[in-house]
Amino acid sequence: MTSYDRPTTDADADSRHDGSAPPPTQTGADGAADGRQVTEAALFEAFGGVRGMVETVLPGLLFVAIFTVNKDLHVSAIAALAVSLVMAAVRLIRRDTVKHAFSGVFGVAFGVVFAMMTGNAKDFYLPGMLYTLGLALAYIITTLAGAPLIGLILGPVFKENLSWRTRNPGRKKAYAKASWAWGLILLAKCAILFPLYWWADTTQLGWVLIALKIPPFLLAVYLTWVFLAKAPPPIDVFAEMEAKEKAEQEAEERRRTEREPLDRVADDLYKDAVAEAATERPPGGGRHRR
Repeated sequence: MTSYDRPTTDADADSRHDGSAPPPTQTGADGAADGRQVTEAALFEAFGGVRGMVETVLPGLLFVAIFTVNKDLHVSAIAALAVSLVMAAVRLIRRDTVKHAFSGVFGVAFGVVFAMMTGNAKDFYLPGMLYTLGLALAYIITTLAGAPLIGLILGPVFKENLSWRTRNPGRKKAYAKASWAWGLILLAKCAILFPLYWWADTTQLGWVLIALKIPPFLLAVYLTWVFLAKAPPPIDVFAEMEAKEKAEQEAEERRRTEREPLDRVADDLYKDAVAEAATERPPGGGRHRR
Protein backbone atom coordinates (compact mmCIF):
# COMPACT_ATOMS: atom_id res chain seq x y z
CA MET A 1 0.00 0.00 0.00
CA THR A 2 1.13 3.56 -0.64
CA SER A 3 0.88 6.42 1.82
CA TYR A 4 -2.59 7.03 0.39
CA ASP A 5 -3.57 3.49 1.38
CA ARG A 6 -4.39 2.38 -2.17
CA PRO A 7 -2.69 -0.05 -4.54
CA THR A 8 0.06 1.39 -6.69
CA THR A 9 -0.14 0.64 -10.40
CA ASP A 10 2.31 1.33 -13.21
CA ALA A 11 0.11 4.20 -14.30
CA ASP A 12 0.35 5.72 -10.84
CA ALA A 13 4.11 5.44 -10.89
CA ASP A 14 4.30 7.06 -14.32
CA SER A 15 2.00 9.87 -13.21
CA ARG A 16 4.30 10.66 -10.30
CA HIS A 17 7.30 10.91 -12.61
CA ASP A 18 5.63 13.17 -15.17
CA GLY A 19 4.34 15.56 -12.49
CA SER A 20 0.65 14.79 -12.85
CA ALA A 21 0.28 13.80 -9.19
CA PRO A 22 1.53 15.37 -5.97
CA PRO A 23 4.73 14.07 -4.37
CA PRO A 24 4.50 11.42 -1.66
CA THR A 25 3.38 12.67 1.73
CA GLN A 26 6.10 13.17 4.29
CA THR A 27 6.42 10.29 6.71
CA GLY A 28 7.98 9.91 10.13
CA ALA A 29 7.65 12.05 13.23
CA ASP A 30 7.61 15.36 11.33
CA GLY A 31 4.98 14.07 8.91
CA ALA A 32 2.81 12.80 11.76
CA ALA A 33 3.10 16.15 13.55
CA ASP A 34 2.14 17.99 10.36
CA GLY A 35 -0.85 15.66 9.93
CA ARG A 36 -2.03 16.38 13.47
CA GLN A 37 -1.68 20.13 12.94
CA VAL A 38 -3.63 19.97 9.67
CA THR A 39 -6.34 17.93 11.40
CA GLU A 40 -6.57 20.39 14.29
CA ALA A 41 -6.82 23.34 11.89
CA ALA A 42 -9.50 21.61 9.81
CA LEU A 43 -11.60 20.71 12.85
CA PHE A 44 -11.25 24.25 14.18
CA GLU A 45 -12.46 25.64 10.85
CA ALA A 46 -15.30 23.16 10.44
CA PHE A 47 -16.77 23.52 13.93
CA GLY A 48 -16.10 27.19 14.56
CA GLY A 49 -13.62 26.97 17.42
CA VAL A 50 -14.09 28.85 20.68
CA ARG A 51 -16.05 31.67 19.08
CA GLY A 52 -18.45 29.24 17.43
CA MET A 53 -19.09 27.57 20.78
CA VAL A 54 -19.78 30.94 22.42
CA GLU A 55 -22.25 31.83 19.67
CA THR A 56 -23.96 28.48 20.17
CA VAL A 57 -24.23 28.70 23.95
CA LEU A 58 -24.85 32.37 24.69
CA PRO A 59 -28.44 32.77 23.36
CA GLY A 60 -29.72 29.75 25.27
CA LEU A 61 -27.83 30.81 28.37
CA LEU A 62 -29.34 34.28 28.22
CA PHE A 63 -32.84 32.83 27.73
CA VAL A 64 -32.70 30.49 30.72
CA ALA A 65 -30.98 33.09 32.93
CA ILE A 66 -33.64 35.76 32.27
CA PHE A 67 -36.49 33.26 32.52
CA THR A 68 -35.13 31.96 35.83
CA VAL A 69 -35.27 35.49 37.23
CA ASN A 70 -38.58 36.88 35.95
CA LYS A 71 -40.45 33.94 34.32
CA ASP A 72 -41.26 36.20 31.36
CA LEU A 73 -41.26 34.18 28.13
CA HIS A 74 -41.43 37.18 25.81
CA VAL A 75 -38.53 39.07 27.38
CA SER A 76 -36.37 35.95 27.51
CA ALA A 77 -37.08 35.01 23.91
CA ILE A 78 -36.51 38.52 22.56
CA ALA A 79 -33.23 38.83 24.48
CA ALA A 80 -31.96 35.50 23.12
CA LEU A 81 -32.89 36.43 19.55
CA ALA A 82 -31.38 39.90 19.90
CA VAL A 83 -28.00 38.62 21.05
CA SER A 84 -27.96 36.12 18.18
CA LEU A 85 -28.61 38.90 15.69
CA VAL A 86 -25.90 41.07 17.26
CA MET A 87 -23.32 38.26 16.96
CA ALA A 88 -24.27 37.67 13.34
CA ALA A 89 -24.03 41.41 12.63
CA VAL A 90 -20.57 41.57 14.20
CA ARG A 91 -19.40 38.77 11.92
CA LEU A 92 -20.86 40.53 8.90
CA ILE A 93 -19.15 43.81 9.81
CA ARG A 94 -15.82 42.04 10.31
CA ARG A 95 -16.39 39.96 7.14
CA ASP A 96 -15.86 36.73 9.05
CA THR A 97 -17.43 33.35 8.32
CA VAL A 98 -21.10 33.72 9.21
CA LYS A 99 -22.35 30.13 8.96
CA HIS A 100 -22.07 29.46 12.71
CA ALA A 101 -23.66 32.77 13.69
CA PHE A 102 -26.52 32.40 11.23
CA SER A 103 -27.14 28.81 12.25
CA GLY A 104 -27.48 30.14 15.80
CA VAL A 105 -29.88 32.86 14.65
CA PHE A 106 -32.09 30.36 12.82
CA GLY A 107 -32.04 27.96 15.76
CA VAL A 108 -33.02 30.68 18.22
CA ALA A 109 -35.68 32.03 15.83
CA PHE A 110 -37.31 28.60 15.51
CA GLY A 111 -37.24 28.22 19.28
CA VAL A 112 -38.83 31.63 19.75
CA VAL A 113 -41.59 30.82 17.23
CA PHE A 114 -42.35 27.47 18.88
CA ALA A 115 -42.46 28.97 22.35
CA MET A 116 -44.62 31.91 21.29
CA MET A 117 -47.08 29.67 19.42
CA THR A 118 -47.57 27.24 22.28
CA GLY A 119 -47.08 29.62 25.18
CA ASN A 120 -44.83 26.99 26.79
CA ALA A 121 -41.32 28.27 27.52
CA LYS A 122 -39.90 24.73 27.33
CA ASP A 123 -40.75 24.69 23.62
CA PHE A 124 -37.96 27.22 23.09
CA TYR A 125 -35.56 24.27 23.40
CA LEU A 126 -37.59 21.77 21.38
CA PRO A 127 -36.33 22.64 17.84
CA GLY A 128 -32.74 22.33 18.98
CA MET A 129 -33.44 19.00 20.67
CA LEU A 130 -35.16 17.66 17.55
CA TYR A 131 -32.23 18.87 15.44
CA THR A 132 -29.82 17.06 17.75
CA LEU A 133 -31.82 13.85 17.45
CA GLY A 134 -31.99 14.14 13.66
CA LEU A 135 -28.25 14.83 13.47
CA ALA A 136 -27.48 11.78 15.62
CA LEU A 137 -29.57 9.57 13.34
CA ALA A 138 -27.93 11.13 10.26
CA TYR A 139 -24.45 10.25 11.57
CA ILE A 140 -25.47 6.65 12.21
CA ILE A 141 -27.50 6.11 9.02
CA THR A 142 -24.87 7.61 6.70
CA THR A 143 -22.19 5.49 8.33
CA LEU A 144 -24.24 2.34 7.81
CA ALA A 145 -24.76 3.42 4.19
CA GLY A 146 -21.00 3.66 3.61
CA ALA A 147 -20.81 7.47 3.43
CA PRO A 148 -20.07 8.73 6.98
CA LEU A 149 -21.48 12.19 7.51
CA ILE A 150 -18.33 13.49 9.18
CA GLY A 151 -16.42 12.62 6.00
CA LEU A 152 -18.92 14.55 3.90
CA ILE A 153 -18.45 17.54 6.22
CA LEU A 154 -14.66 17.44 6.51
CA GLY A 155 -13.77 16.18 3.02
CA PRO A 156 -13.93 19.65 1.40
CA VAL A 157 -12.10 21.16 4.39
CA PHE A 158 -9.20 18.73 3.87
CA LYS A 159 -9.38 19.34 0.07
CA GLU A 160 -10.02 15.64 -0.49
CA ASN A 161 -13.75 15.88 -1.29
CA LEU A 162 -15.04 12.29 -1.63
CA SER A 163 -11.73 10.67 -2.63
CA TRP A 164 -11.63 8.91 0.75
CA ARG A 165 -14.63 6.76 -0.24
CA THR A 166 -12.84 4.84 -3.03
CA ARG A 167 -9.15 5.72 -2.89
CA ASN A 168 -8.35 5.95 0.81
CA PRO A 169 -9.97 3.08 2.75
CA GLY A 170 -7.97 3.78 5.91
CA ARG A 171 -9.33 7.29 6.03
CA LYS A 172 -12.85 6.11 5.30
CA LYS A 173 -12.57 3.79 8.32
CA ALA A 174 -11.49 6.72 10.50
CA TYR A 175 -14.43 8.80 9.29
CA ALA A 176 -16.76 5.89 10.09
CA LYS A 177 -15.40 5.66 13.65
CA ALA A 178 -15.76 9.42 14.11
CA SER A 179 -19.33 9.38 12.78
CA TRP A 180 -20.24 6.55 15.16
CA ALA A 181 -18.79 8.61 18.00
CA TRP A 182 -20.81 11.68 17.05
CA GLY A 183 -24.00 9.68 16.60
CA LEU A 184 -23.78 7.81 19.88
CA ILE A 185 -22.75 10.88 21.88
CA LEU A 186 -25.65 12.89 20.51
CA LEU A 187 -28.06 10.02 21.14
CA ALA A 188 -26.89 9.86 24.74
CA LYS A 189 -27.49 13.60 25.03
CA CYS A 190 -31.03 13.16 23.66
CA ALA A 191 -31.65 10.32 26.10
CA ILE A 192 -31.05 12.82 28.92
CA LEU A 193 -32.87 15.83 27.48
CA PHE A 194 -36.12 14.39 26.17
CA PRO A 195 -37.22 12.85 29.51
CA LEU A 196 -36.45 16.20 31.14
CA TYR A 197 -38.58 17.94 28.53
CA TRP A 198 -41.58 15.97 29.78
CA TRP A 199 -40.83 15.81 33.50
CA ALA A 200 -38.74 18.86 34.46
CA ASP A 201 -39.70 22.52 34.50
CA THR A 202 -38.30 25.12 32.08
CA THR A 203 -35.44 26.31 34.24
CA GLN A 204 -34.25 22.79 35.11
CA LEU A 205 -34.34 21.75 31.46
CA GLY A 206 -32.61 24.95 30.39
CA TRP A 207 -29.70 24.66 32.81
CA VAL A 208 -29.17 20.97 32.04
CA LEU A 209 -29.23 21.73 28.33
CA ILE A 210 -26.68 24.51 28.78
CA ALA A 211 -24.48 22.18 30.81
CA LEU A 212 -24.66 19.59 28.01
CA LYS A 213 -23.83 22.03 25.22
CA ILE A 214 -20.03 22.00 25.33
CA PRO A 215 -18.74 18.78 27.00
CA PRO A 216 -20.35 16.30 24.54
CA PHE A 217 -19.27 18.49 21.64
CA LEU A 218 -15.67 18.63 22.87
CA LEU A 219 -15.64 14.87 23.43
CA ALA A 220 -16.86 14.22 19.89
CA VAL A 221 -14.33 16.65 18.41
CA TYR A 222 -11.52 15.09 20.45
CA LEU A 223 -12.42 11.57 19.30
CA THR A 224 -12.61 12.79 15.71
CA TRP A 225 -9.13 14.29 16.07
CA VAL A 226 -7.77 11.03 17.54
CA PHE A 227 -9.21 8.89 14.73
CA LEU A 228 -8.09 11.22 11.93
CA ALA A 229 -4.64 11.84 13.39
CA LYS A 230 -3.97 8.09 13.14
CA ALA A 231 -5.52 7.76 9.67
CA PRO A 232 -3.66 7.98 6.34
CA PRO A 233 -3.21 11.55 5.09
CA PRO A 234 -5.90 13.02 2.84
CA ILE A 235 -5.53 12.97 -0.92
CA ASP A 236 -5.46 16.57 -2.11
CA VAL A 237 -7.70 16.25 -5.17
CA PHE A 238 -7.41 19.97 -5.86
CA ALA A 239 -3.63 19.64 -6.16
CA GLU A 240 -4.11 16.60 -8.38
CA MET A 241 -6.43 18.52 -10.69
CA GLU A 242 -4.01 21.44 -10.85
CA ALA A 243 -1.10 19.08 -11.60
CA LYS A 244 -3.13 17.32 -14.30
CA GLU A 245 -4.08 20.63 -15.88
CA LYS A 246 -0.45 21.76 -15.78
CA ALA A 247 0.70 18.49 -17.37
CA GLU A 248 -1.88 18.87 -20.14
CA GLN A 249 -0.73 22.44 -20.81
CA GLU A 250 2.90 21.33 -20.94
CA ALA A 251 2.01 18.49 -23.32
CA GLU A 252 0.11 20.89 -25.57
CA GLU A 253 3.08 23.27 -25.53
CA ARG A 254 5.43 20.42 -26.50
CA ARG A 255 3.13 19.40 -29.35
CA ARG A 256 2.96 22.99 -30.58
CA THR A 257 6.73 23.32 -30.38
CA GLU A 258 7.19 20.09 -32.32
CA ARG A 259 4.72 21.20 -34.98
CA GLU A 260 6.34 24.57 -35.63
CA PRO A 261 9.35 23.24 -37.71
CA LEU A 262 7.01 21.05 -39.76
CA ASP A 263 4.69 23.98 -40.35
CA ARG A 264 7.63 26.13 -41.50
CA VAL A 265 8.84 23.43 -43.89
CA ALA A 266 5.33 22.98 -45.30
CA ASP A 267 4.99 26.74 -45.73
CA ASP A 268 8.36 26.98 -47.51
CA LEU A 269 7.44 24.10 -49.85
CA TYR A 270 4.14 25.78 -50.65
CA LYS A 271 5.87 29.08 -51.48
CA ASP A 272 8.43 27.30 -53.67
CA ALA A 273 5.67 25.47 -55.54
CA VAL A 274 3.80 28.73 -56.15
CA ALA A 275 6.93 30.49 -57.36
CA GLU A 276 7.84 27.58 -59.68
CA ALA A 277 4.33 27.53 -61.15
CA ALA A 278 4.54 31.28 -61.80
CA THR A 279 7.85 30.99 -63.68
CA GLU A 280 6.59 28.15 -65.89
CA ARG A 281 3.38 29.98 -66.94
CA PRO A 282 3.63 31.19 -70.63
CA PRO A 283 3.50 34.95 -71.37
CA GLY A 284 0.04 36.39 -71.80
CA GLY A 285 -1.55 33.83 -69.60
CA GLY A 286 -1.44 31.15 -72.36
CA ARG A 287 -3.56 33.06 -74.96
CA HIS A 288 -2.81 32.79 -78.74
CA ARG A 289 -2.71 35.95 -80.86
CA ARG A 290 -4.29 36.09 -84.32
